[in-house]
Amino acid sequence: MAAVLYWFRLDVRRCWRSLLVLVLLIAFAAGTIMTAVAGARRGATAVDRLLDQTLPATVVVAPNQPGFDWDTIRALPSVASVGTFVVQGVEIDGNVADHGLDPGTSASVDMGYYPPADAESMHSLERPVVLDGRLADSTRHDEVVVTSAYVANQDKGIGDTVTLRMWEPETSDRAWVGDPHVIRADGPEVEATIVGIVRSLWFSDTLGGHGAVIPSAGLFAQYASHLVGARNSGFIHALVRLDAGEAAIPRFEADLAEVSRRPDIDVRNLADDARRAKDITGFEANGLLVFAVVASLASVVLVGLSIARYSASTTAGMRALSGVGMTAGQSRCAATVGPALAAVAGTVLGVASAVLASRWFPIGSAALLEPAPGFDVDWAVAAVVVTGVPVLVAACALAAARSMLRSPRPADSPKRSAVATRVGRLSVPAPVAVGTRFALESGRGPQAVPVRPALIGASAGVLGVIAALAFASGVDDAVANPVRFGQTYQLDRPVGLNGIELEPADELLPIIAEDPAVVAVNDTRAAVAGHSGLATTVMTLDPVGAPLDVVMTGGRLPHEADEIVLGPRTARAMGVGVGDRFRLTGTRATRELIVTGLAFVYRGPNNDHATGAWVTREAFDELFETFTWHAVVIALQEGADPEAAAARIGTAARKVSGGESFLPFVVSPPRGIAELRQVRALPLLLAGFLTLLALGAVGHALGTAIRRRRRDVAVLRALGMTRWQSRGVMITQANVLALVGIVVGVPLGVALGRTVWRYVADAMYVHYVPPVPIWALVMAAPVALFISNALAVWPSQRAASMRVGHVLRAE
Repeated sequence: MAAVLYWFRLDVRRCWRSLLVLVLLIAFAAGTIMTAVAGARRGATAVDRLLDQTLPATVVVAPNQPGFDWDTIRALPSVASVGTFVVQGVEIDGNVADHGLDPGTSASVDMGYYPPADAESMHSLERPVVLDGRLADSTRHDEVVVTSAYVANQDKGIGDTVTLRMWEPETSDRAWVGDPHVIRADGPEVEATIVGIVRSLWFSDTLGGHGAVIPSAGLFAQYASHLVGARNSGFIHALVRLDAGEAAIPRFEADLAEVSRRPDIDVRNLADDARRAKDITGFEANGLLVFAVVASLASVVLVGLSIARYSASTTAGMRALSGVGMTAGQSRCAATVGPALAAVAGTVLGVASAVLASRWFPIGSAALLEPAPGFDVDWAVAAVVVTGVPVLVAACALAAARSMLRSPRPADSPKRSAVATRVGRLSVPAPVAVGTRFALESGRGPQAVPVRPALIGASAGVLGVIAALAFASGVDDAVANPVRFGQTYQLDRPVGLNGIELEPADELLPIIAEDPAVVAVNDTRAAVAGHSGLATTVMTLDPVGAPLDVVMTGGRLPHEADEIVLGPRTARAMGVGVGDRFRLTGTRATRELIVTGLAFVYRGPNNDHATGAWVTREAFDELFETFTWHAVVIALQEGADPEAAAARIGTAARKVSGGESFLPFVVSPPRGIAELRQVRALPLLLAGFLTLLALGAVGHALGTAIRRRRRDVAVLRALGMTRWQSRGVMITQANVLALVGIVVGVPLGVALGRTVWRYVADAMYVHYVPPVPIWALVMAAPVALFISNALAVWPSQRAASMRVGHVLRAE
């Protein structure tokens, strides 16, 4: 043992720089891997951990009926708690103008959250996690809580004030019946204090959102008439928590229809929202885990090469000590001590850096749902890293030392490459034949070079880059084309609510269709129907002139009164597909319908693009007595300016709207676009690490080849090979490795990228279009060959400057 410690002290003085580099490499690798794995575990569980702490609501009930009796709902046997809220935002300071929000949409639901109408919200259900401060006092009208995004965007925090602006009761009544002159709040102002920053699945931020201000229930108690009108014209909806959770929804819907005598009440399953959130956070977590695996592979290559070089340097000096009594075991132990201690130090630094980096994790959508943001220590991952990394490094160092110290044994004849053999039989220059053999054949004895890792590394690098760029191409296509989310329309305008026509739709529709930029106008009436306890929004495909383009994912559109097209999310929830028949119950009748197709639908007030159904006008009239809401949906020519078209339509429509302004709204981008942007970066990071792996593998193969095969090169030089031909051998070897990577990696990369994009598209209900990364395919070969030739510069220089006589004498 004394001999080992003595050698280690000498070795530290001699090779301290190498040990320091090894410590930093291990710290970087361990920190990166632990950060990725811990971040993935944290992100994957964010939704569940948030739900466990917040008493989540089970459903949202939207009767869209003034004066709805919520006490009868509270008395239902399956109901644990009911928290009502007013479907009317409030203006917050100057946020409408500051953020370019449409003042005609009651200021901003994003900034001024729906005011709670009782104290149950945030207490007996949807009790949010308090990130800072406290919950608002439900008896005070001048206290609010906010979300994290509001604090970040508005530079306000606990103790700061915001101004809540409301409407006069008479103005509020006019707004609820669709008076277009009601634009800005004209009622009382309340100076409210921010007392807390909160988070739950319901009270959460959205990607790219401005954040939310959530008033206390005291605001409604003090200013009820200002929020629902003097004649109680406003709608009050509710969050409902059921005792048995999602399983009790069918019974609840049946009881609700019975006590309210309304089978058309919209009941939104919030468990679907939770599943959607978990799908997105799960993909982000899986991406981080794959990132960790790739980082591990790259680390094995990079750190393993460093350990091998250190062991080679150390054992070279030990050969002399073997003559004075140092045993083989002591030599192996001495060669292992340095890397093992470096691994311990590097692992400690890596774990510390991972804890510091946890401040910025989880990432993407999970960051908006993390119940405990900030620093975090994943003790399970830390334990594996702290124990595993030093053991792996010590084992690698021991194996490298044993390999260097043992006497070389005669090797069998190396396996010949069929490709290299065929190339050698062709009339090609000698450097090409030799370089191909170096790239594809490992050799034998001390001259043996492991070529398989280089070939795998080159292929993996090209595959990863092409796959990432193919995936990114699919994301970019979806982000740039709302059509992928079924949004084939650019303008819309509500014209009716609860059976009341707010605008003369029959007269307006032909006028809109005459605008030169308009290619389709759909008269969209909607109501809620039920099937086996599941409620869905049913909409009419009723075009004026040319039909609205509908994005189909299977089958065809409905043509008859007994046909229906379902949104893919609705079809999955109902368990039906194209060709199936099922019974649908509306307010007028129950009808058996056949599913003719699956398609994306119009995004209405209570449904997304994958939830709902299309039927013909005749089918709608058979199912329903009247509509819940009525909207005009307008599709424009490609390249048309939506705002200019809306202005022209508004001017043309004045003659039938009594001189009042009829201004269609420009449709906002689908919510899924922001979510897709979040997942785009992960594959690119993976591609970067795979590129690093490829560079390490190919660079090591070239460097090792010129060192171990110097005898072969020297013999060829002695037989007449010139310096430039020697360079050609190494350049050929590099190019062959690159070409193998291109041939294997490009087709597999495109296939992998498309597979991953299809998985994400299906999970997020995006219309799948096979991505074609044109620039990646065009540039793959030139870039790969350029990089491989750059890596060959140093080995080729060594081959050209080799002292032939010195090498042959040493051999």
